[in-house]
Amino acid sequence: MRKLIALCSLFCLLAIFGGTDLLAQAEADTGGFGFQMLKEKFIEGDWRFMILVLVCLILGLAFCIERIITLNIATTNTDKLLSNIEAKLAEGDMEGAKEVARSTPGPTASVLYEGLRNSAGGPEAAEKAIVSYGSVQMGLLEKGLVWISLFIAIAPMLGFMGTVIGMIFAFDRIEQAGDLSPSVVAGGIKVALLTTVFGLITAIILQIFYNYIVSKIDGIVNRMEDASIGLVDVMARNGVFK
Repeated sequence: MRKLIALCSLFCLLAIFGGTDLLAQAEADTGGFGFQMLKEKFIEGDWRFMILVLVCLILGLAFCIERIITLNIATTNTDKLLSNIEAKLAEGDMEGAKEVARSTPGPTASVLYEGLRNSAGGPEAAEKAIVSYGSVQMGLLEKGLVWISLFIAIAPMLGFMGTVIGMIFAFDRIEQAGDLSPSVVAGGIKVALLTTVFGLITAIILQIFYNYIVSKIDGIVNRMEDASIGLVDVMARNGVFK
């Protein structure tokens, strides 16, 4: 997982910095100003806090990409899997049914394999094994979400901190100049507010990915629960429990 997150971080760095020229050229051709303007404002901001916000964005995106890749791999056609298992059980081939579940990737197949493996103890033992191993698989699916939540929370905080410190510096300039001239403080206030803007942008981007990942996990868990119930019914119909 660490290697995958490192690769995702490198990918995010290349995407953010390596693709800026292409995006800038595309915006110049279309008369747009969005990304180029954001890049210029990012450079204008206080680098001490901008770098921290950028680190939150890169690491957050790396965790998001890692989760999305993992969840896509974990997605299984449960109807087809159950059909294949039922076909083996109908032939009385318990080992074949276990092999079908064992050879299929994803948490759903792993949970069904545990149910089949403990079927000799009766329906209660099979259901207990399914529930216990299902909890383990849910924990694995949600792995890394706590870090994404951390970056979503900390990015705006870093932005606000940069803004507050920038405002303090701006008021120091007013005190030193002894004049409330807009030209004295406008530049400092603008730079201070930019950290908040980019902190909020980072949080918004990561929040969108976070919600998508959570919905993906919910879908996998629902299919896992349906398949587990279906497996118990399939084993009961085919006389596995005696």
